[in-house]
Formats: sequence, structure tokens, C-alpha cells
Amino acid sequence: MIPLQAGSGAIGQFLARQGVPYADALGSAVAFVVALVVVYLVGRVVAVPLLNRAMDARGLETHAKRPLQKIAKILILFVAITVAFGFADYGDFLQSLATVAAAATLAIGFAMQDVIANFVAGVFIFTDKPFRIGDWIEWDGNSGVVEDISFRVSRVRTFDNELLTVPNSQLTDGVIKNPVAKDRLRLKIPFGIGYDDDIELATDIILEEAENHEGILADPEPSVRLTELGDSSVILQSRVWIDQPSRADFVKTRAEYTQAVKERFDEEGIDIPYPNRTIGGSLDVSGLDRLEG
Repeated sequence: MIPLQAGSGAIGQFLARQGVPYADALGSAVAFVVALVVVYLVGRVVAVPLLNRAMDARGLETHAKRPLQKIAKILILFVAITVAFGFADYGDFLQSLATVAAAATLAIGFAMQDVIANFVAGVFIFTDKPFRIGDWIEWDGNSGVVEDISFRVSRVRTFDNELLTVPNSQLTDGVIKNPVAKDRLRLKIPFGIGYDDDIELATDIILEEAENHEGILADPEPSVRLTELGDSSVILQSRVWIDQPSRADFVKTRAEYTQAVKERFDEEGIDIPYPNRTIGGSLDVSGLDRLEG
């Protein structure tokens, strides 16, 4: 602390020789500002680029870099303020500030339990990586593409172009579906045919149209299973795989494949039945003659 105090005192002595009133107080203030600016700028110019190189070397993705960069900037500012306090010889004030800060931290902790919970949830999102920026996710009846992840909230763009700001705790306390987490995604598409239709012919058509679609993988190969005998139809479930899935690929491939199978069914005379309901009953009109009399 001696060099720091010497720096603050030197500025005060210089100002006193110039006849500036309150030279000591003004010297300490000038020393504080100079030290704060110098340390902060040096930290931003030196520490931040070093951190970016270290993150690039470790192969961190964008969603992990952003919060670490924010934390680094906050730490640089904290260090700059600490050094500036010492350089300005504000030792007693710093001790008092630490006491006040400890009490304030306790009070704020009780008042901001939800914020702290979301912060902790954000840490888990960055460490566990259940999803990343650009992923399509589904939760609690909502779905969309992740646009940003911070330590308190995540921002998700829905497919109706609405922006949802979601507290991170909601994304860690429940079940999150991430269909694009892996390189491949399996689609399960049911097709209903009539009880009088040829199951083997329908199965062949479903498999042929899967093989003809360029977006459906040949390995793993498509498969068809009879999964249900419904009230009015026999359900054949097709299982196919797509590569590098996204929401657009999922919807486009499913729609094109379903349409192609439907058109082939029509050509081959295979019926896709719809539920029929028969309403029966009787009307009792006994005693009508007595009413007429």
C-alpha cells in the first residue's frame, strides 16, 4: 500500500503547491479516477482478448462464451475499483463499505431468491448444456428456437415469430425436449388403412416412398409396424430417420412424405378411413291416445 499512498499523496502535494483548496481530498479523488480508468482499460485490452483466446482454444461455443465474457468484464471493473480505492488511500472507507456490503448482501439475498434461483439454473444450463443457441426446444406446451442464453433468462423465438423471455429455473425444473441435440432424429408417422385393405401392399408403399425421399436416411433403414387395431382403421406406424435435424427439416420432410404416401394410397385404391358414428334408438309414444281424448 505504500506506493499507492505515495501516489495519492504526491498528487495532493502537487495541488497544494498550486494553491488548490482541499488539495488532499481532491488529490485522492483524482488518484481514484486515474487508477480506475487505467486498470479498467488495461484489463479490457489485455485480459479480455486473453480470455477469448483461451475459450477458442478449448472450443467453447457462443452460448458459453457470452456469460464468461460478461463475468470477466465485471471482475475487471471490481479489480479496478479495488485498486483505485487503495491508490486513493480510501482504506477506512473501503472497510466501512465492506461492512455495509455484507449486510446489504444478506438483505438482498432474501429479497432476490427468485433471481438467485434463475442464476443458479443458468449456471447449470451452461455446464450441463441441455440446449444451445440455435437449438429447437419444447417445454410445457411451448416450442421455439433458442436465440440467447444469459445467467438469468433465456430468450426463445417461437415459430409464430414471438419472442419468449423464459426464466432459467423454468427450463431446469421441468422436462425439456431437444429434438436437434443429436445428429439424427427419428420420425414416427402413423398411417391408417381400412380393415379390407392389403396390409402388405400398404407397407410396401410406405417403405418405397421413404426410400424415394431424399431427406430420409437409408441407414438406419425405414421400418413399418402394425401398432393398433382401431375402431375404423388399421394403424401402420412408419419409423424413418432424418440427418442434421432442424424444425424446418422436420416439418418439411414429414409433410412431403405423408403427402407422397397418401397419393400412392389413392393410386392403389387403399382407403384411409375416417371414424363413422351410428346413432340408434327408439321413441315411445304410448299413451298418446289418452292425451288426444
